[in-house]
Amino acid sequence: MTKIVAVTATRRVDAGRERVALNTAYVQALTRAGLIPLVVPPMLEPETACAALDRVQGLVLTGGEDVEPGRYGAAPHPKLGETDAARDAVEVALIHGAERRRLPILAICRGIQILNVAWGGTLYQDLASERPGPIDHADSHTRHGLRLEPGSLAQRTLQIVTVSVNTRHHQAIRALAPVLRATAWAEDGVIEAVERTDGEGPLVLAVQWHPEDDVEGALFRGFAQAIA
Repeated sequence: MTKIVAVTATRRVDAGRERVALNTAYVQALTRAGLIPLVVPPMLEPETACAALDRVQGLVLTGGEDVEPGRYGAAPHPKLGETDAARDAVEVALIHGAERRRLPILAICRGIQILNVAWGGTLYQDLASERPGPIDHADSHTRHGLRLEPGSLAQRTLQIVTVSVNTRHHQAIRALAPVLRATAWAEDGVIEAVERTDGEGPLVLAVQWHPEDDVEGALFRGFAQAIA
């Protein structure tokens, strides 16, 4: 069976024209796992965007801008980065739409953040100043250690307990949404993976790092295997 997944995207201005953009690393990682990505433009009306979910077997939430803090009742931090309220609205609608349709969800970087917010959690708007620690999570040239909870979905998918991952994120989970539990942490305690607390229903696997930029594709294969 052909497996098609809805994939969120950002937008950028290139040569004076606004374009919908998706890093090719996501496309390559998904196709290697046997999945066909269907890009959902971030400027659609939320209900219109959700219509795509009727034609796919899963949802992938990709990286990008900061999440608008008003979505979790916070005032903007002085170091808040670029936001896109339209993209936030589309992705929150897609998350709830996927939940209603019982579609598996794979969330990456910004994806774990908007997932947490959509289900009632909050974020550090600027990790470096709000939760300073020994790791510079915004340094795209470094990696850091990761500890996974034994027996968790992330650990079963990766088949390891400790691993080194890339790091390039400005925000991170502060308070977990009630329906989520943390299953992986950086060496400084920052949450790096979550899954649903009830352990029932379709797969929901969300990670803070960028697995699409690593050669190992275990997370994408696990996501593909969870699709009916």
